[in-house]
Amino acid sequence: MKGRKLKMVVLELAKEIIDGRRMKRGEDLSFFLTCDLEELCKGADRIRAALVGDKVDLCSIINGRSGKCPEDSKYCAQSVYHQTDCEVYDFLPVDTILKQCKLNEAEKVDRFSIVTAGRTLDDDEFEKAIETYKVLKENTKIDLCASMGFLSREQLRRLKEVGVTSYHHNIETSKRNFANICTTHTYEMKMETLKMVKEEGLCVCSGGIIGMGETWEDRLDMAISLSEVPAESIPINALMPIPGTPLESQKPLTENEILRTIAIFRYINPEANIRLAAGRALLENDGEKAFSAGASATITGNMLTTVACATIRSDREMLKKMGRDMEPKYPR
Repeated sequence: MKGRKLKMVVLELAKEIIDGRRMKRGEDLSFFLTCDLEELCKGADRIRAALVGDKVDLCSIINGRSGKCPEDSKYCAQSVYHQTDCEVYDFLPVDTILKQCKLNEAEKVDRFSIVTAGRTLDDDEFEKAIETYKVLKENTKIDLCASMGFLSREQLRRLKEVGVTSYHHNIETSKRNFANICTTHTYEMKMETLKMVKEEGLCVCSGGIIGMGETWEDRLDMAISLSEVPAESIPINALMPIPGTPLESQKPLTENEILRTIAIFRYINPEANIRLAAGRALLENDGEKAFSAGASATITGNMLTTVACATIRSDREMLKKMGRDMEPKYPR
């Protein structure tokens, strides 16, 4: 299908999705790769407006423990396998994390997450995390999230008990492509963790990185896999090549490639928060077009683990001008 007919198809499909249709594994999704980008984004925005609404979910993170990661993920500045300028430090003091959390709450960010480098936390570090979340829960109203690698079911349960509502654990790419990106753990291990997160009643936040040399078919497969979990929040990161990593010479994606990916993820995950994450420096005006292409959430602030992040205030100003709802809806 070409031209006007294909334009009509993507807009008609958007209406069908709003009315309840869901894309499934095994369907021919190749038309997503050739259809008119403007029409695809228009349809994705209609789905976003109808099924998610105008509220933009703002998340800010703090790098709670940095460096010395034993995993060999090719994109990661914190891996011990790579020679980078990554800062290295142990689990941050609770006062440091509380201060940053309160700052984000004062700036009306919706949620705050502690992110730690490494496969998991040892017993002492996990207890520090639990005590920190207790302090955050007692002293703030902001929604609390965590990203701490491969935790056990009991650890996930304890995080929920102290106030954590969402757990982040990216699958990174497709099942087929995963071994090309990391060999020290498996795609199946990640999916098993997401299954436990779901079963323990936490919101599943899981997405990945595009621009690591994967194919468009890999991106489609990742979107379908996340719909099967299903993930409630899907961060889409565009690779920002870091010197010292195996992907340091990877050619950055174009804005149109990123926008098409976001729109496709919205069609396949119509009710999820499609979250604009790393790589916003590759987009004009910090990604304004992405919020008209299906994105409904973002990672914001100045504590990201990669460079060139937009500030909270500039994000709020941009999104307010777009007519989006920027008032936080805290859980209590």
